[in-house]
Amino acid sequence: MTTQTEIHLRLAVPEDVPILRLLIEASVRGLQAQDYTHAQIEGALKTVFGVDSQLIADGTYIVAETEPSAMRRSEGMNPQTRLMIVGCGGWSKHKTLYGSDHWTGREDALLDPLRDAAKIRAFFIHPDWARRGVGSMILKACEDAARSAGFARFEMGATLTGAKLFGAKGYVAVKPISIPLVNGESLPVIHMEKQA
Repeated sequence: MTTQTEIHLRLAVPEDVPILRLLIEASVRGLQAQDYTHAQIEGALKTVFGVDSQLIADGTYIVAETEPSAMRRSEGMNPQTRLMIVGCGGWSKHKTLYGSDHWTGREDALLDPLRDAAKIRAFFIHPDWARRGVGSMILKACEDAARSAGFARFEMGATLTGAKLFGAKGYVAVKPISIPLVNGESLPVIHMEKQA
């Protein structure tokens, strides 16, 4: 059984983007099929799911890495560190609640930590590493960093799949959100909040 001590967290860098794209697609297709239809998943990958380079530029996007197994040595491996990226997630000091670089509903204005909630964003775990504590480790690191930046509340637009983890970590559902997708489908997500 894999333990959390084998997972290393670090801030994402622009060079990670090609690996993160593969990880996000694998995560969405592999873990969200029980909660979303094939059409919703494919539409979401073209509309809202993907890499958010603003989080990387802000230094608020975290990747989880581990030693690659012999069978998976080339898939998702960072050539600089020789480690395999198995999860990612971040937090934001910008108003955008969800969405990747190709999401058209972005709000890039900065948040006021005294009034606004930090946005917990863009969590994706490789299916082979689901339910092994990777998401929890990233979430704790994000909450700790946002708290250190002065935020007293956190909020997110959680997928139906992710809401299970976030609910177990103290996040409360506020309201449902329906995200329109480019293929005419819509993606239901849940606006969730938590006090720091």
